Amino acid sequence: MEKDLFLPEAVSVSDFAVLGSPWGLLAAWLALINVVAFFVYGLDKLLSKRARAQRVPEKNLLLLAVAGGSVGALLGMLIFRHKTRHRVFRTGIPVILAVQLLAGAAVYWLCLR
Repeated sequence: MEKDLFLPEAVSVSDFAVLGSPWGLLAAWLALINVVAFFVYGLDKLLSKRARAQRVPEKNLLLLAVAGGSVGALLGMLIFRHKTRHRVFRTGIPVILAVQLLAGAAVYWLCLR
Protein backbone atom coordinates (compact mmCIF):
# COMPACT_ATOMS: atom_id res chain seq x y z
CA MET A 1 0.00 0.00 0.00
CA GLU A 2 1.49 3.35 -1.05
CA LYS A 3 1.40 6.43 1.12
CA ASP A 4 0.29 9.64 -0.48
CA LEU A 5 2.63 12.58 -0.33
CA PHE A 6 1.09 15.57 1.39
CA LEU A 7 1.85 18.88 -0.24
CA PRO A 8 0.25 22.07 1.07
CA GLU A 9 -1.84 23.76 -1.57
CA ALA A 10 -1.76 27.45 -0.68
CA VAL A 11 1.74 28.18 0.54
CA SER A 12 3.38 31.18 -1.02
CA VAL A 13 6.99 32.29 -0.96
CA SER A 14 6.13 35.10 1.47
CA ASP A 15 4.57 32.58 3.89
CA PHE A 16 7.79 30.62 3.90
CA ALA A 17 9.90 33.74 4.27
CA VAL A 18 8.05 34.89 7.37
CA LEU A 19 7.14 31.60 9.00
CA GLY A 20 9.81 29.12 7.98
CA SER A 21 13.01 31.04 7.61
CA PRO A 22 15.28 32.37 10.35
CA TRP A 23 15.82 35.48 8.22
CA GLY A 24 12.07 36.06 8.10
CA LEU A 25 11.84 35.73 11.86
CA LEU A 26 14.73 38.16 12.24
CA ALA A 27 13.00 40.66 9.95
CA ALA A 28 9.74 40.30 11.91
CA TRP A 29 11.63 40.80 15.21
CA LEU A 30 13.42 43.90 13.92
CA ALA A 31 10.18 45.41 12.65
CA LEU A 32 8.43 44.75 15.97
CA ILE A 33 11.24 45.95 18.24
CA ASN A 34 11.71 49.15 16.23
CA VAL A 35 8.01 50.01 16.43
CA VAL A 36 8.05 49.29 20.18
CA ALA A 37 11.19 51.40 20.71
CA PHE A 38 9.69 54.32 18.79
CA PHE A 39 6.49 54.29 20.84
CA VAL A 40 8.30 53.81 24.16
CA TYR A 41 10.41 56.91 23.44
CA GLY A 42 7.19 58.79 22.67
CA LEU A 43 5.55 57.49 25.83
CA ASP A 44 8.51 58.51 27.96
CA LYS A 45 8.43 61.99 26.43
CA LEU A 46 4.74 62.24 27.29
CA LEU A 47 5.40 61.06 30.85
CA SER A 48 8.25 63.54 31.24
CA LYS A 49 5.74 66.39 31.00
CA ARG A 50 3.65 65.06 33.88
CA ALA A 51 4.57 65.62 37.49
CA ARG A 52 5.24 62.50 39.56
CA ALA A 53 4.78 60.15 36.61
CA GLN A 54 6.52 56.78 36.57
CA ARG A 55 9.11 57.20 33.78
CA VAL A 56 10.80 54.56 31.65
CA PRO A 57 14.31 53.99 33.03
CA GLU A 58 17.13 55.14 30.76
CA LYS A 59 18.72 51.68 30.80
CA ASN A 60 15.50 50.24 29.35
CA LEU A 61 15.51 52.82 26.57
CA LEU A 62 19.09 51.86 25.74
CA LEU A 63 18.30 48.13 25.96
CA LEU A 64 15.54 48.56 23.37
CA ALA A 65 18.16 49.94 20.99
CA VAL A 66 20.63 47.15 21.77
CA ALA A 67 17.91 44.52 21.22
CA GLY A 68 17.58 45.70 17.62
CA GLY A 69 15.43 48.79 17.96
CA SER A 70 18.13 51.34 17.25
CA VAL A 71 16.37 52.78 14.20
CA GLY A 72 13.13 53.19 16.15
CA ALA A 73 15.02 54.69 19.09
CA LEU A 74 16.82 57.17 16.85
CA LEU A 75 13.60 58.17 15.10
CA GLY A 76 11.88 58.49 18.48
CA MET A 77 14.67 60.75 19.70
CA LEU A 78 14.47 62.96 16.63
CA ILE A 79 10.69 63.12 16.16
CA PHE A 80 9.77 63.50 19.85
CA ARG A 81 12.92 65.52 20.66
CA HIS A 82 13.52 63.24 23.59
CA LYS A 83 16.87 62.49 25.25
CA THR A 84 18.70 64.59 22.67
CA ARG A 85 20.64 66.53 25.33
CA HIS A 86 21.96 63.41 27.04
CA ARG A 87 25.39 62.52 25.69
CA VAL A 88 24.89 58.80 26.24
CA PHE A 89 21.85 58.88 23.96
CA ARG A 90 23.14 61.45 21.48
CA THR A 91 26.24 59.35 20.76
CA GLY A 92 25.22 55.93 22.04
CA ILE A 93 22.19 55.30 19.84
CA PRO A 94 24.01 56.14 16.57
CA VAL A 95 26.97 53.98 17.66
CA ILE A 96 24.65 51.07 18.44
CA LEU A 97 23.02 51.51 15.02
CA ALA A 98 26.43 51.59 13.30
CA VAL A 99 27.57 48.43 15.09
CA GLN A 100 24.33 46.65 14.14
CA LEU A 101 24.69 47.71 10.50
CA LEU A 102 28.32 46.54 10.44
CA ALA A 103 27.31 43.22 12.01
CA GLY A 104 24.59 42.78 9.40
CA ALA A 105 27.04 43.58 6.61
CA ALA A 106 29.53 41.08 8.05
CA VAL A 107 26.89 38.34 8.20
CA TYR A 108 25.92 39.07 4.62
CA TRP A 109 29.54 39.15 3.47
CA LEU A 110 30.57 35.96 5.30
CA CYS A 111 27.44 33.81 5.09
CA LEU A 112 25.06 34.91 2.39
CA ARG A 113 27.26 35.90 -0.51
